[in-house]
Amino acid sequence: MTMKRNILISILVTLFPFSSIIAGEFNKNQIRDLALIYQGGIKRIDWTQEQFIPYVTHTFANGKTEWLFDGFLFLDFNNGDSTTYVPQWGAKKGTKSDWEWYLNRLFEKGKSLDALDACITAQKKKIGKPGFQHKIVLTLPTPLTGAEWGDLDGIKLDFESLEDQTKACVWFMNELVRRFKEANYKNLELTGLYWVDEDMWHTRDVTKLIAPYVHELGLEFVWIPYYKARGYDCWKELGFDIAYHQPNHFFKMTVSDSQLDEACTVAKDLGMAMEFECDKNAMFHAPNSLYGRMQSYIDAFIKHKVFETSAIAYYTGSHYFLDVYENPTPEDQYILDELCRFIVKRRANKKLIPSKKCTN
Repeated sequence: MTMKRNILISILVTLFPFSSIIAGEFNKNQIRDLALIYQGGIKRIDWTQEQFIPYVTHTFANGKTEWLFDGFLFLDFNNGDSTTYVPQWGAKKGTKSDWEWYLNRLFEKGKSLDALDACITAQKKKIGKPGFQHKIVLTLPTPLTGAEWGDLDGIKLDFESLEDQTKACVWFMNELVRRFKEANYKNLELTGLYWVDEDMWHTRDVTKLIAPYVHELGLEFVWIPYYKARGYDCWKELGFDIAYHQPNHFFKMTVSDSQLDEACTVAKDLGMAMEFECDKNAMFHAPNSLYGRMQSYIDAFIKHKVFETSAIAYYTGSHYFLDVYENPTPEDQYILDELCRFIVKRRANKKLIPSKKCTN
């Protein structure tokens, strides 16, 4: 791709963004509610059609079933054994064969994307069409400096070189798009690629170089940095179209509720979106239950008008919604109903979808 083409793409993205980036306002894009699905590592659940049900639809205490998340991010940090896809001390750095292994897991028949597509088809027969296309964001492994990654087109890549790291990423992006198209899913639309490293200490320049290629594919570049991670305050300059800010409040009782307020304020000031966080420890009868901290997120998102004005990504651990679905209690039904009512209501909020979309 020529330099002129890179410049043209950058101009188009500036004029016709995927997302609505305005300092002093939360960000929003074509996905209102993005569910994080941890799938890839061998220790994860298979993510079968049945396991997707509580993420595709939600049945309230009154028996009414509604469509739920309109977007799904498939990601993982490692293969569940010894190989990592992000900077991790002491772990084996992912090679080309490791990246291909992850691709095969992602496109495995009867699981993952294939199972999600089948789940949506089955739910359509039960409750009718959702009125929207479910959107998909897929993950790029991090090209880790020093990795003996392998060959591309008969040439061994050197991951000390930014150029070669970029080549590997472009190859992987093309593989994701090619396999997704070949799968011919009935209910899924690929709309974005996700940068899995939540910190910019190791890979800051790579994202700037690959962002034009993401846009050339007609996709948006997505990032979810942890609370005030390195690079969070210059996420646009790093090449991302949308960044969701993690409050990182849920997990430790020692973290004050004020961090939720700060995370929301910072995100709004920087034109970021927000991440909602909970996991199996939010269940009411879990040992040392963090049920109340999940309620704190709901309260903070109401207070800061996140539900009304921001795109939201939902970290739910490995499968919190599934845990409640399989082991319901009145308390867990209550709080999940409360959250899901916001998600269902948000779908009718046309202001959560930007008026302009990139048309590269």
